[in-house]
Amino acid sequence: MAKTHPEGWRLLPAEGARGRELATLARLAAALPADTPLYPGLHWPRAERRPAVFGEVDFAVVGSGGRVLLVEQQAGFLDETPAGLMRPGRRRAAQLSVELARNADALRARLRPLLEGAEPMLDVLLHCPDHVVRQPGTAGLDPSRIVDAGRRDELPAIVAALTRPQEGDPALDGSRRQALHRFFADLLELVPDVQSHIGQVDELTTRLAGGLTEWARRITVEPHRLRVTATAGSGKTQLALAAYTDALAAGRRPLYVCYNRPLADHFARIAPAGGEIATFHQLCDRRLRDAGRRPAFGAPGAFRRMEADFAALVASQVTAAWQFDELIIDEGQDFTEAWRDALLALLKPGGRAWWLEDPLQNLYDRAPVPLPGWVGLSADTNYRTPADVLALLNARLPLPAPIRAGSPVADSEPELLTWHDDTALLEATRRAITRALGLGFRREMILPKLCQIQPYLFGISMSVLGLVMMGAGTLGVSRRHWDMAFSGAPFQYEWPGAAYLMMGLTGIFGVIAVVGGGLWILLVVGSLLFGKKRDGGKVSSQPTPIPPSTQAASAVAHGSDHVGVPGTVVLALLLFVSFVLYYFVNWKYLSEVWLLS
Repeated sequence: MAKTHPEGWRLLPAEGARGRELATLARLAAALPADTPLYPGLHWPRAERRPAVFGEVDFAVVGSGGRVLLVEQQAGFLDETPAGLMRPGRRRAAQLSVELARNADALRARLRPLLEGAEPMLDVLLHCPDHVVRQPGTAGLDPSRIVDAGRRDELPAIVAALTRPQEGDPALDGSRRQALHRFFADLLELVPDVQSHIGQVDELTTRLAGGLTEWARRITVEPHRLRVTATAGSGKTQLALAAYTDALAAGRRPLYVCYNRPLADHFARIAPAGGEIATFHQLCDRRLRDAGRRPAFGAPGAFRRMEADFAALVASQVTAAWQFDELIIDEGQDFTEAWRDALLALLKPGGRAWWLEDPLQNLYDRAPVPLPGWVGLSADTNYRTPADVLALLNARLPLPAPIRAGSPVADSEPELLTWHDDTALLEATRRAITRALGLGFRREMILPKLCQIQPYLFGISMSVLGLVMMGAGTLGVSRRHWDMAFSGAPFQYEWPGAAYLMMGLTGIFGVIAVVGGGLWILLVVGSLLFGKKRDGGKVSSQPTPIPPSTQAASAVAHGSDHVGVPGTVVLALLLFVSFVLYYFVNWKYLSEVWLLS
């Protein structure tokens, strides 16, 4: 484990971007060797309350041979331009490569006198844990000196490799080593008065203390009835998982119940074995089947009847197999009073109950469930959504109270997409998904074999469907009427067998096309929701420059969605003329088979 100067850095308040830097510091301290001192430049307060850090350097790492590595961490997203990586969110764009070079040159000039004129072995490294650099060749830095979101797990190994002694390095004697240590300790003023942070640490412990998961479980009440009203991203599901795990560890049998199936499936994947996990309707179905009463899902009002049967069953029959020591109800805003009573009937005497809800996610507009005698706890800090996105939502939505931002990411630069009708809404949704994929939102496709089959299934079926429908139309078949023979009409027309064959194939391949289209929706939406997250892949060391004159470079630099394609108007007019001619020819063919003309 690396020696970190000073020892008391863990007492610093872990708020905002500082929290991300402290997390990185902990990783480096745990992974680097003991002979590699680590100097964090984490804005330690001076007497005059100014940050004590040189330039934009967050960490200084000194290798055993005297190699110095300056690490700059940039949380949030970055702008990639032909000029290089830019830090967004400022009035004047700041090019990171220029800032790092300026800081390194200034530090190198101050190190030379300490080393008696010898050239310092100084290197820089940019760590951007939230951004995937798509064009490392135009970033303005050596790609091997950039650790982005795709390589963030490799950060300790890369730091160790860059500070390791190389063949040909001059020997570093003890006096120079001590001089380097004194220089970085003095420059960064890494001798804080820990007592001055005691009040801040107490305040931090009161507000965070490990988050909702930690301090909600410290509440003691008998009987344990705790209602947690918390915003999205505050840690409700983490709290539910912790309560579920605690119950199993204490020998209690837990029951976790939520409303929607994806959350229940996700919770079942991450929770330890034991206990019961289900949506409310899954629980109804399991209990009724266990009692030999199979729900009739095909009957009208099946779910309302199942809810009533479940409530009556648990109220009249108390079975040990369906009694629990810990009841955790998630998404309580979607539950009703009847559901509450049925679930509490499954709780053993002296059992513990948790009710987790977010009124802002009350999509079904249900009245709040009264819980008399329960202890209430509220949390309005969202640790998941970037701070600038929350600021936008607070300004635009009629929220009962502003949501507090707890995320250190504050440079996501949200983009507004507007629409005025359903068609424009679909287009805006498509653009949003495309932007997300372009920003590095990558997921593995679910059911990969089916993904390979779906394009052929849909493409071939639509091709055959178009051909047979054109063939039937050429024969004069009324393709939109349920009875192409018009049975009982005063004028009868005997269609040739080919017409019935064409319409039969239309039905068959039409069904296959619908199945193929449904599979596309299933695979795309399912992959976005449940696909395994993918990293950015390995970054090539070969530069990939984008000439400023290309349309692609213009789109990257200016954020444009449109790239002109020559000949578009000509092709559109050609399609229009072809459609008019085909329409005319088909009406001519149709007139020849009519008995009245």
